[in-house]
Amino acid sequence: MPDEKIETLVIGGGQAGLVMSHRLKQRGLSHLVLERHRIAERWRSERWDGLIFQFPNWSVRLPDFPFPQSDPDGFSDTATIIKFIEAYADFVAPPIRCGVAVTRLSQRDGGRFIAETTDGTIEADNVVVATGPYQRSVIPDLLRDHPVFQVRAADYRNPEQLPPGAVLVAGAGASGAQIAEELLQAGRRVYLSVGRHRRLPRRYRSRDLIWWLAEMQFDQITPEERGQARLGPVISGAYGGRSIDFRDFAARGMILLGRLDAADGGVLNIAPGLDKSLGDGDIAFTTFLDTVDEYVKRRRLELPEEPGARATLPDPPCVTAPLTRLDLAAEGISSIVWATGYGVDFGWIDIPVLDARGEAVHRNGISAVSGLYFLGLQWLSKMNSSFLSGVGDDAVVLADHILARR
Repeated sequence: MPDEKIETLVIGGGQAGLVMSHRLKQRGLSHLVLERHRIAERWRSERWDGLIFQFPNWSVRLPDFPFPQSDPDGFSDTATIIKFIEAYADFVAPPIRCGVAVTRLSQRDGGRFIAETTDGTIEADNVVVATGPYQRSVIPDLLRDHPVFQVRAADYRNPEQLPPGAVLVAGAGASGAQIAEELLQAGRRVYLSVGRHRRLPRRYRSRDLIWWLAEMQFDQITPEERGQARLGPVISGAYGGRSIDFRDFAARGMILLGRLDAADGGVLNIAPGLDKSLGDGDIAFTTFLDTVDEYVKRRRLELPEEPGARATLPDPPCVTAPLTRLDLAAEGISSIVWATGYGVDFGWIDIPVLDARGEAVHRNGISAVSGLYFLGLQWLSKMNSSFLSGVGDDAVVLADHILARR
């Protein structure tokens, strides 16, 4: 027998879980939110000290709750975002229990769900999984037993955390690029492994990238319209917000590498194709500029031209004569930061709603199992589904669906 019976269980107390609670309360639907640690836990324990949010302040919001700020075009640090989410939690006043983890989710023959938790068993008519898209670091199995200091991007805190010496940052997405630049600014010798990426401008023609995505409704693109492309934009909110240019990193002393391919002891083999990765990034960059220019002309917007945005630095020696092998000891590399991406971890869901890769199968957050939902995942229904500003729209759809099931 379950210890408790409820109508709707929301698993996760980050922004998605809080927004879901808000939408359910607006419809008078009883529910309970469970959070394994604290509200907004991943913002607290899986972000580095110097992280600056990639979204400009004017674009940060949650449903019915504006973001307090005095610099709309500025970018906020992690502590500020945490305070905002805490304030939102006070505003929503969700029925939440912190420090309670769900260890298994199953379903009875009658259709009701059983959540086994660290604080007993809960039976629910509906379950919303709102645990976020960044649950598990994806790290290649190259140097598992090597004694070099290794840390995931989620566990990296600051340059002082790393032992003296050079640093290899594996992965040049938004997190890897910002961490690599922070280490470079701290005076470290930095090697950055660059693979496929989607480089976009931070600002163009006096407007931020996020403004352009909303203005041209790119943030409303659906997964079906997106196709197979999964690369997120490489942008940064650090140092006032800037476009990422890996050639600029190299000009400032960073050594660029291709993708890490294999390892033999402490020697890494580097795959060819660094020049192609940079070239493809340039194509994504200029294609976006072309798209904006065409939109401005078509809509007759009075925005200044920016011809200098297309200027490209020459390829540095590390690109024209790329390294094919990297001996960690010989190069004085004492630590590696793995910024090679994230995946979901739904192994605790004992219901047939996952595909072969362990990812949730759903349509706009609604699974084929009646009463089971997902919220806050990347591309849940559209590009901005995992944005602070976008999760509220998805929560409306799920709350209305739950209301209709009554």
